[in-house]
Order: sequence, then C-alpha cells, then structure tokens
Amino acid sequence: MPPLKVLLVSAEVSPYSKTGGLGDVAGSLPKALRAKGVDIRVVLPKISSIPQSRLEGLRHIATFNVHLSWRTQEAKIYTLDTPSTDSANSNPGAPAKTGTPVNTLCISGETNATDKGEIYFIENDYYFNRSSLYGQEDDHERFAFFTKAAIEMLNHIGFKADIIHFNDWHSGLGPTYLRDIYSGFSFFSNMKSLYTIHNLHYQGEFGRPVLCDIGLNDGYFQSIEFHGNISFMKAGILHSHAVSTVSQTYAKEITTEAYGYGMDGLLRKRDEEGRLFGIVNGIDTTTSNPETDPALYTNFNKDNLNKKRENKHQLQEALGLPISDAPMLSMITRLAEQKGLDIVALVMDELMSLDIQLVILGTGEPRYENLFKHYAHHVPQKVSANINFDSNLSQKIYAASDIFLMPSVYEPCGLGQLFAMRYGAIPIVRKTGGLADTVRHYNPEHNPTGNGFLFEDYVASGLMWAIKEALAIYNTPNWEPLVKSAMSGNFSWDNSAEEYIGLYNKIMQM
Repeated sequence: MPPLKVLLVSAEVSPYSKTGGLGDVAGSLPKALRAKGVDIRVVLPKISSIPQSRLEGLRHIATFNVHLSWRTQEAKIYTLDTPSTDSANSNPGAPAKTGTPVNTLCISGETNATDKGEIYFIENDYYFNRSSLYGQEDDHERFAFFTKAAIEMLNHIGFKADIIHFNDWHSGLGPTYLRDIYSGFSFFSNMKSLYTIHNLHYQGEFGRPVLCDIGLNDGYFQSIEFHGNISFMKAGILHSHAVSTVSQTYAKEITTEAYGYGMDGLLRKRDEEGRLFGIVNGIDTTTSNPETDPALYTNFNKDNLNKKRENKHQLQEALGLPISDAPMLSMITRLAEQKGLDIVALVMDELMSLDIQLVILGTGEPRYENLFKHYAHHVPQKVSANINFDSNLSQKIYAASDIFLMPSVYEPCGLGQLFAMRYGAIPIVRKTGGLADTVRHYNPEHNPTGNGFLFEDYVASGLMWAIKEALAIYNTPNWEPLVKSAMSGNFSWDNSAEEYIGLYNKIMQM
C-alpha cells in the first residue's frame, strides 16, 4: 500500500519562523509522521526575518504566477532538501525549472518535477519582505496568496497529495479554494482537506470588500460571513472535509458558547456530522531533552536532580537573584489576557510575602509588561522580569524552575506545561483545554502518580490555592518523586502521530 501523501500548510514553522505554538507543531509533527511512513511535505512563506543561517543550501525549483482577482503575483518555490536522483534538477549546476501556469498543468494532469524535498518556501517580496509576519493591513491578501500558491505548488513540484492539511486562519481559505477552484482540475480532483484550529480566538476577520482581493466573488459572503465581515476561520471550518483541534477537551469546549467565540453553532454541526476531532499536541523530545540540551548550564535527568539544582543556582546568579534553594516559580509566555495574567496580577502582593522567586520571560501587552517590571524594580530579590524572548534563556528557565505557572483563561493545548514537565518543573495550571488533558493533579494520598497541580475556576483564590498546595509539598520527601513522575511522562508526538494517521485515513473515506 503506497504511503499517505500529505502537504502541511502553515504560516510559521519552527525553526524557520515562530510566534507561538503553531510554529512548534508545524515543525515537529511532520518529523513524527515521516518516522511512521507518511510522505509529508511542509510549506511556509519565505519571510524576511528567517535567519540566513537557516537557509543555507536553499535551492530554487519553480516559479509561477498566482492570480488573485485583479492582481497577479509571482511565487518562487525553494527547498532545502536534496532532490531525488531522477529529478531533472539533480545536477546542482542545472538551471532551475520554471513551472507553467497551473491551469495548463491541472487540465492535463501532468507534472513537471519530481523533487522530494520535505520543506518548501514560497517567496514573494511584495507580500513577505515585511517588518512582521502578522499585523499588516493587507494580511487578507498576503495569506490568500500564500494559500493559493501552496496549493498550486503541488503541481509544479510533482507531489500529488492525498490530503492538504491547513492550519489556523492564515490558510483558512484553503479548503474553499480546493473545493471550488482546484477540484475541477484532474490533478487536484481527489484531494481532501483537513483544517486544524490551533486557537479559535484568532479568526481572520476582514471586511466584505476584501472578497474582490482574494479571488472570491460576493456570493461567498453569505456562507463565510461573521458579524458583518468575512472570516477565513469560518471558511476553513465550513468547507474542509474534517476539522481538528489540538486537544480532546478543547474540541469539546469550542462547541460551547463559552469557548466557541461565535463559531460554536457551526462547530456543533461539524461534530454532529462526525467531522470534528481533538488530538493533543506533543513536543520534539529529541531537541527538548535535559540530558543533551546545549542551552543548559548543566545537563541532567530524573535520576540526577542535583544537577537541576545547579542550573537553578547558575540562573539565579545570571539574573541577579539571591542564590538560594527557595522555590523558583516561572512563566514563559506571551503576555496576554488569555494566559491568565489578570489573576496573576491579583496575587502578586501575596506571592511577594512568601519565600519564593518568580522569573518571567515574554513580551506582549504593555499593562502586563509594566506589571512585572514594577515588581522586578521594587522587589528585585524576588522577581526577574525578562521582557523579551530568548529561546536559550527559555530552556535555562525550564531547567532551573521548580514550579511553572500556566493559569490560562483557555488553552487549546499548551506546550509550555509539556516543556516544563520534560525539564522537571512542576506545572500549576487551570483545568481547561489541553492543560486538563496533560496535567494530573498530585495528591500524596489519593493520587501519588500525579504530575502537577490544577485548579478549576478562573479566580485568583483558585490560583493561590494551587500554589500553596505545591509549596506545601516542596520541602517534603514527596517533592522528588513528584518531579520524577513529571519527567517520566511521554510528551513525544508518537501517540498523537498515530492518531493523525488514523484521522487522515478516515478523511480518505469521506
């Protein structure tokens, strides 16, 4: 039986570009799927902020035009992978291929390349040579171009995917384009689509007039209308063969009014149709490994936790905190309301009365940045506020921390708690979304196999209760077994990759 062929379309892919969990997932899930025999390719925009060191060996393989209503823009396709021996471009000195227009290729069903790259970049300086990946006034057009180019690319690289896996609002138009434009051509006629929601809160809403910029006529307004605008997210949910999200609990939550952000009715319908699924995220446990991570001061494992304490003391020295064995609490997060920072603000004074240290890493809303700067200034022996993002520092903080705070209002899956447990930092989380699916409440008498602490209601008293529960265990003989339990968890993509393969096969029968 031939392997499944999948194209994963994502606006960001670690380690090339990343602003959040989407980049992590798009960077690590394909590795796990390839290891299980899936022929999966990944495509992302070639944005100007990708470090040149990540693009060494970049090879041009195709150029073609993408039509968006009145505008035509050129897409250049690059890959980092060595082509297969039967590729006409296998000679490094050979000229790069230039693809013919997609409609000619689709009608004939012919392909003009047999490259076997795993990662592809779409270059267009007009759209992607920008100061930031998101937040541009023409984001609707930029990501419509990217999505159409990703689909059309398949014919130019000779990869006839079984499933195109679109992710978040940025590629939400993909299922619509595939169904209503490309399926009429033989090359694309049998392709299926999966649409994954990583965060339903960001829905890609734009005014009705943009329909004329993204290659859709005004007749689409009725189907993808959302509060008087159009929604790329709604298009993806409505027109895909199946919808998935990044944990089982979140898949249930988004069908409710409280978590559905206005999409709950549509999502309930998709669930009733048997087309809504939840698969929890994993992490790349090869690169995120405290035994080998080069970013750490000292490597360690669950049987050598004194080395974890050395990481803590060296980080304290580096951050200007007193060197002590006081419990170190940390947050590595986007500083946004979703992350539970309002209730953190309410407990800060009480936290400062305790014998603890708090380390913050992240950027975001000024009110939260200023909150932590304020406490770092007034209580420098207890708070280190690092208002930036530094991937090496994040690894050091995970390795040094005793407790990791993640009191989110909602959390589709969350990766921070997984990284924290991998590095022996005990998570304190609110019982929502993927946090509820991955953290088990520890109780030395009733649940000694727990790996963290959970509280249910989004209230400051709930967060403080959970913190005090953890601190009560910290200086007891139960703490080390708790840390070992957390570090012993299977956080890899192995099980989730199997679930994705099962879902892909199910979609093939739809």
